[in-house]
Formats: sequence, structure tokens, C-alpha cells
Amino acid sequence: MSRISARVAAIAESATLAVDAKAKALKAAGEDVIGFGAGEPDFPTPQYIVDAAIEACRQVSNHRYTPAAGLPELREAIAAKTKRDSGLEIKAGQVLVTNGGKHAVYASILTIVDEGDEVLLPAPYWTTYPEPIRLAGGVPVVLPSDLTSGFKVTVDQLEAARTPRTKALIFVSPSNPSGAVYRPEEVEAIGRWAVEHGIWVITDEIYEHLTYDDHVFSSMPVLVPELADTCVVLNGVAKTYAMTGWRVGWMAGPADVIAAATNLQSHSTSNVSNVSQRAALAAVSGGLEAVAEMRSAFDRRRRLMYDLLSKIDGVEVLLPEGAFYAYPSFEGVLGRTIGGVKVTDTLELADVILEQAKVAIVPGEAFGTPGYARFSFALGDDDLGTGIERISALLAR
Repeated sequence: MSRISARVAAIAESATLAVDAKAKALKAAGEDVIGFGAGEPDFPTPQYIVDAAIEACRQVSNHRYTPAAGLPELREAIAAKTKRDSGLEIKAGQVLVTNGGKHAVYASILTIVDEGDEVLLPAPYWTTYPEPIRLAGGVPVVLPSDLTSGFKVTVDQLEAARTPRTKALIFVSPSNPSGAVYRPEEVEAIGRWAVEHGIWVITDEIYEHLTYDDHVFSSMPVLVPELADTCVVLNGVAKTYAMTGWRVGWMAGPADVIAAATNLQSHSTSNVSNVSQRAALAAVSGGLEAVAEMRSAFDRRRRLMYDLLSKIDGVEVLLPEGAFYAYPSFEGVLGRTIGGVKVTDTLELADVILEQAKVAIVPGEAFGTPGYARFSFALGDDDLGTGIERISALLAR
């Protein structure tokens, strides 16, 4: 009899966290490592949010258990924020506060997906998405995209992948890791296709406020109201308010789904930390000035990153449209001998770059698209420039 259950043993390590951990270990050992791996803003959480948390620590009520679904006032505030920011009208009872956005992904998939159900998963995908699908007994059905399609899938692709076992689609725009943003008409077309075929949509809107140029965020259930009864919206405070470490996310959807997911959470984690919930309440109830400042910095950095990557021989990259990632192709580099090592895939390339250039990137294999790599531009301008210069110099040897 195996010591570890088959389902848990089959879970792949989070590639983004693994790269970040390796980079931090090298830093701790005294190496000058620049990390493009972690997907988190490099800004501090706004002070008014921190102050709300400090005050919450003094309130004895926050030292106790609270409802598993979240503080009632936070659920109300999330419903109001959702209406304000995306136009989606929901009630507080349709919100479950989770232990970060990742937990919202996990809870929504386990609540909806049964053994043998197929879940359509456009690639490149965030590294976590396939794992809870498999844990639920479902089957991830990967739909590839690339530079030529702008990292977007079409209704024709979705239809070609649909079978009688298709239960759900995971949809993300703006995208992690590609930085792609679907146009409103593309979002609507996919939503209408899902309604036509009775397919659930789990739509991750965590990067809703990070779009650039004339690209705009569109919420699928707003464009396709008929989808509301078979759609779960995921979000959180991590990216908008630079609160990755506070671990507050949420899922919003039909009342029966939220009730079932709340039952699951009541037996797994119970309520999210009350201090973090109070901080999140201050965040979603406040304005968006902080994210506007971050977006301005990210906009400058994405252009710098695009310009620098575009100059490297063998590298192709699109100008990111949203989020804070560039997703260049290194297929023109593979097969070369780099730093004395014959590099055949982006896993090997990432290792060589980390060991010899002291720069951490996440290989495309983690996102279902070998040959690519994710670069976060949520880091300082100087480090960004120095890191890509190191990679350029290494590849030019």
C-alpha cells in the first residue's frame, strides 16, 4: 500500500513557486540573482489597508471564529465592488471569501467537476489550473495557442474540443502568463457558445485592472447575462492592491454553488484570517488610486521589457496587453550550445540562465507551452534592464 495517495502524489509542484524558491535560496547564499519568476507586484500594500489590519488586531471579535463564507460586511463590499468595477450585479450570498485566489480556483473546480468530466483549458495556462481538475477526478483538455494567434483560442477551437463529457471551460483575460487580453466581441462569442452547449465557465478576473493601451477588460457574464447561472467568477485583492501575502480571494456565482463550496471550506480551512479580511474590506471599499499608480509603472516596464527582449537574436515576443507578464518564444534559441551546455528545451534553458546568468525565469513547460518562458515585469526598472542584459549576453556567447 502506497504511503502517499495516488491523487496527491500526482500533483506537480508549482513551477512559479519552485523557481522563486530557488532564486531566493541562491540570494540567501550570497548570489546576485534577479528574479522574473514571481507573479506579485513589487509595491507595498497601501498604508490605509495596513492601518485597517493594525486596528483589526486590537478588536477582540477578530480573535474568534467567524462565518466560513466570510465576514458579512466583506461579502457585501465584494458584491458592491464587483458591480462598480465590472458591471456584474451579485448579492452577498453569492460570494465565498477564500484563502487567496488560488484557493478560489481549487474550491470552484472541486465544487463543479465530477469524475471523468472534461475541462477545457486554453494554453498557455496558469500552472495551478490543471492540478485541481485532476484532484477532482476531471480531465484537463488543453487547447494550444501561440504567438501567431496572440495567445487566444477561438470558438472553432472550443467546438472542436467539445465532447459529451465537456463540463466546463476555464477562461482568463487578462492572461497569466501570456499577457493577452480578449476583445469584448471575442469574450461575448465564447460566452454565447458556452450557453448554447450548457458548459460552465470558470472565469478568473484577478487582473481586471491591469490592461494597457486600448485593451479593455470584459466580464463574460456581463456581456452574456444568460451565462450567470453556469458561471463562477474568481477574483481577489492580491494583484490590484499588492496584497499577495494577505491571502484573500473570492469566488462569486450561483447561490447553490456558493453554498456547496462554503460547505467544503467549512471542513477544510474554515474562515479566512479575520485580520486579512478586515484589510481586504478596507481595500475593496476604497478607491483605485494605488492600482492606477502601479499600472503606470507596469506600463513603462512592459515597454522596456518588450524592447529589450525583441533585440535578442532568436527571441520573439508580443507586446503584453494586460497583467504584468511578457511571454517570449525561445524556439529560435533551442538547439544551441549555451554556456557550454546543449540546450534542447526551455526547462534546460531556464536552468542554464539561472546558474550562469543568475536570472530566474519560468519555462513554458509549466504553462503547457514548451519553447516559451514567462517574464514578470513586476520588479524594479534597474533589475529588469540588468536581468535581460545578462540573458542577452549569455545567449550571445
